[in-house]
Amino acid sequence: MSNASAVQAPERLGLLRVLGPGHVWALGVGIVLVGEYMGWNFSVGKGGMIAGLVACWVAGLLYTCVAMIDSEVTSTVAAAGGQYAQAKHIVGPLMAFNVGLFLVMAYTMLEAANAITIGFLLDTVAGMLGHTGLNQQPFIIMTILALAYLNYRGVLASLSFNLVITAFAFVAIIVLFLAVQFGASAVPLDFSAVTNEPLPYGWLGIIAALHFGLWYYLGIEGTCQAAEEVRSPARSLPFGTMAGIMTLVIAATLTWYVCSGLIPWEYLGSAGTPLFDAARVTGNSSLMVLLFIGTVFATTASANGCINDASRAWFSMGRDRYLPSWFGAVHPRYRTPYRSIVFLIPIALIFALGAPLDQVVTFSILSGLLGYTFMTFNMVMFRKKWPLDTIKRGYVHPWHPLPAVVLLVLCAATYFAVFLGYGTQLIAMLCFYIIASLWFHFWRYRFVKRGDQFTMPWPRPQGY
Repeated sequence: MSNASAVQAPERLGLLRVLGPGHVWALGVGIVLVGEYMGWNFSVGKGGMIAGLVACWVAGLLYTCVAMIDSEVTSTVAAAGGQYAQAKHIVGPLMAFNVGLFLVMAYTMLEAANAITIGFLLDTVAGMLGHTGLNQQPFIIMTILALAYLNYRGVLASLSFNLVITAFAFVAIIVLFLAVQFGASAVPLDFSAVTNEPLPYGWLGIIAALHFGLWYYLGIEGTCQAAEEVRSPARSLPFGTMAGIMTLVIAATLTWYVCSGLIPWEYLGSAGTPLFDAARVTGNSSLMVLLFIGTVFATTASANGCINDASRAWFSMGRDRYLPSWFGAVHPRYRTPYRSIVFLIPIALIFALGAPLDQVVTFSILSGLLGYTFMTFNMVMFRKKWPLDTIKRGYVHPWHPLPAVVLLVLCAATYFAVFLGYGTQLIAMLCFYIIASLWFHFWRYRFVKRGDQFTMPWPRPQGY
């Protein structure tokens, strides 16, 4: 048989490179900005207003280290899966499998928390209009299904949608801050609790507050999941990620300022939608409508980005046979990891419909925290194996290894903070990941084709 008549192997479909820096910013900030609209305020309940502010800034430092480390490594390892792709190239298969699970669980739990928040918000607004007892479950289900369908149809439309609604939600925070500053509120800002009860639970309250302080920024590392779909990874990923963390630090500080000045800390510490509640306290109907829309947009953008990121991590693990290869399929028309998107829908629904919000938030935070701990060792190994002059990097973060050391110390402090309030859940999650690791080591790893998983054209590591 001649070469001309030979049957050609079908071309392996890949993801489309259609995204720019703005989409990367929208993915990272879109996932996280919901943390300004809900969840962060539990840190105030743990330690008071001052503890909530310290947690905001300490978590901001932690995530600045995360953003700097991720910008360097991911602009070099430009592959779907983000930190999972980093781990398989730099550390090893078992670490890569665990990091992939950390990512999927963190984003899927965050998606569930967003859906819960949308249902709660609609129930609150219905109660304000005199319609009490709204059934939240249909809205939770509809939110997850609609956004999964949007992701199924294509990444460009999905993240362009995120760009618009994320920008609106961020502007809403700025408008609320300016409106309160210039007298649009019927209730003046009152920070007497800051001086009267600065630390109602003592210094231990600051440590406890770190747990939910992460919620201001949790998910910014999701920009890495777009590495295989951006047009210029070396430029877009560092720019989008660093611009994203700066946006979030500003939004987080303004959020704490407005909410702490308008809402008593005892109520703020347990509120479901603190920014919307702050707008209600102002008595300004325009601000109430604006922050209602902003809350819906922020939660929608976050859930949308979480579906994107969780499915990319699951898809990458399937493509490398860390999971069944069935999950590594790309849709022939839409060029999306459609099987991974569909598979994760019922998991998100189970937690959104059957678990309380604080438990879902904690599950997401703990999974993310385990991933951040990995980053510290990953960064040190990356610089040691491939020094700066051996491979081309799109971004080189300064002061190495200081960001990795600071990140590790802050992660250790946050583990202790989580243990103080959710020790049982922390131990249960660690047991889950240990069991999953044993399953991978003794069963699944036999199916992995080791030669196929290393895709970067790097030289041999130093010392090997």
